[in-house]
Amino acid sequence: MSYRQPGTVLTDHTLLVPLDHGNPDGEQIEVFAREVVAAGKDPGTRPWLVFLQGGPGFPAMRPVGRQHWLDRALDDYRVLLLDQRGTGRSSRVTARSLAALRTAERQADYLTHFRADSIVLDAELIRRELTGGEPWSVLGQSFGGFCAVTYLSFAPHGMREALITGGVPGLDARAEDVYRITYRICAARNADHYERYPDDVGAARRVAEYLASHEVTLAGGGPLTVEGFQAIGGMLGSSSGSDELHYLLEDAIDTDGGLSDAFLWDMAGRTRFGGAPLYAVLHEACYAQGEATRWAAQRVRSEFPQFDAVAAVESGDDPVLFTGEMIYPWMVDLDPALRPLREAAEILANRDDWPPLYDPARLAASEVPAAAAVYYRDMYVPVELSMPTAAAIRGLKPWVTSEYEHDGLRVSGGRVLDRLIAMNRGEV
Repeated sequence: MSYRQPGTVLTDHTLLVPLDHGNPDGEQIEVFAREVVAAGKDPGTRPWLVFLQGGPGFPAMRPVGRQHWLDRALDDYRVLLLDQRGTGRSSRVTARSLAALRTAERQADYLTHFRADSIVLDAELIRRELTGGEPWSVLGQSFGGFCAVTYLSFAPHGMREALITGGVPGLDARAEDVYRITYRICAARNADHYERYPDDVGAARRVAEYLASHEVTLAGGGPLTVEGFQAIGGMLGSSSGSDELHYLLEDAIDTDGGLSDAFLWDMAGRTRFGGAPLYAVLHEACYAQGEATRWAAQRVRSEFPQFDAVAAVESGDDPVLFTGEMIYPWMVDLDPALRPLREAAEILANRDDWPPLYDPARLAASEVPAAAAVYYRDMYVPVELSMPTAAAIRGLKPWVTSEYEHDGLRVSGGRVLDRLIAMNRGEV
């Protein structure tokens, strides 16, 4: 089916793919992708560009016309927005859908098929269906960049070029290696925020004090705890996140001294995973290669006592620090949408036979043109891990910049994508 928006023509595509690519004749699931072309242009004259969304567990953007980076992309490409397996209009994974599998062991086994390696093999089946076998360009944002490096490792023949934004992973970095860096970055971002908005030190403390002494239930069920409040710190990794956090805090306390309804509604949206359960249960598995993650974010947190909010409140002096893109086991316990998956999540956290996601030898011999925006201040994908990988991928050109945060692709008005395209063409 095709339809129009201002400046674009969109076409929906749905393809059946194996749940387990190692068993192509077994259970099949649907994968959905939305084609976007510039209105008035012959799509046959434009090469394909497939977009791999950040995540894991989030569908591709729902475009309205030529918004954000699409405006630049549509000048040169026929764009395919892929709803990665388990998300959006692809066969969606939820606690309710997984309940049909009945046992936690079967649920966990099912969920192992939703990592980057399976996403890349889905993309390859779709590419052969849509392009007639011609290679296409791959644009990966954040986790989508991880997928692009997996693509370079295992199916480079399907790639015309790679464009990566905020998503060059550490090839052999374990989950705990990532968190030892990102906790340090989070602490620095907290310091930056409180320097910009010094009154927020007291505002955050008042919220934490209230939560420590009251039982608060969020819309949709489940409590809001002090640690849950801290977990909204992922906001600090985006271009406007510090400002958004400030406005959230300034309206947090109501006139009667309790937490405001507006604050609680906002917190429900920021701390619950009903719309993206894969993000929670597979987040650490994005880093797993051959060994268990064992709730790495929770384990490593003990090495950073400054994130102990109760101690900060009791001190009467230390600021309450917000955490970042970390998933903790208590999140699964407290979230009604995740609670049915608690046992499966535990099995996944202790799984120690995850297959490799990258092939260093293949990457070292790569012949695919590749360019990557590496954000110097990235709070989620540390530059310390990205740069060794960039050097290990033959032909990859990194652009290290402090001009943008992790969301540079979305907020730059096409400038980030334009530079990466120019880098692959040898124009920069």
